[in-house]
Amino acid sequence: MRKILIILIIVFAASYSSKSQQFTDKGYVVETRVVNGDTLPHINIREIFVFPPKKFKNAREEKEYYKLVRNVKKVYPYAKLARLKLNQINKKLATFTDEKEKKKYIEKADKALKSEFEAELKNLSMNQGKLLIKLIDRETGNTTFDVIKDLKGSLTAFMWQSVARLFGSNLKADYDPDGADKDVEEVILRIENGQL
Repeated sequence: MRKILIILIIVFAASYSSKSQQFTDKGYVVETRVVNGDTLPHINIREIFVFPPKKFKNAREEKEYYKLVRNVKKVYPYAKLARLKLNQINKKLATFTDEKEKKKYIEKADKALKSEFEAELKNLSMNQGKLLIKLIDRETGNTTFDVIKDLKGSLTAFMWQSVARLFGSNLKADYDPDGADKDVEEVILRIENGQL
């Protein structure tokens, strides 16, 4: 009975593990490890967070929660994409030695990003924009202000911060998963777990 349980766990894990496996027409190819002369499958399983069922005090609180879910689902992909694009830009910038080349590359990347995303990002609501600012901090480890400052300079960052403040936003907003942004973090984890 115990062997059957172990085999079921391995099969289940193999079907849900990530990058290290390949599917063939006869099954999955997984990594193995030799332990005390035995060859055992080695499967990395992503971490799953378990949350209790969400309970609401009233209909208003439930409506606010699902509004937050909708907003996170809309802007979280942009934050992940921002991390990816920023990493690509920083890798490319590391290859340049001349400051003129760096500036030229940043301007080119800026134009490409604007043409690709400007129309979509203009359609975000104020709350979605504020949320995106915080999620960029979550994904990149830097506030949006710092990202702009590093790429475009202090003057440009100050100008965009002034514009954001006029509209009630703050590009220097930090993401606080254990405090003010606890609900946002839970929603993200639930989305990544496939629960939302």
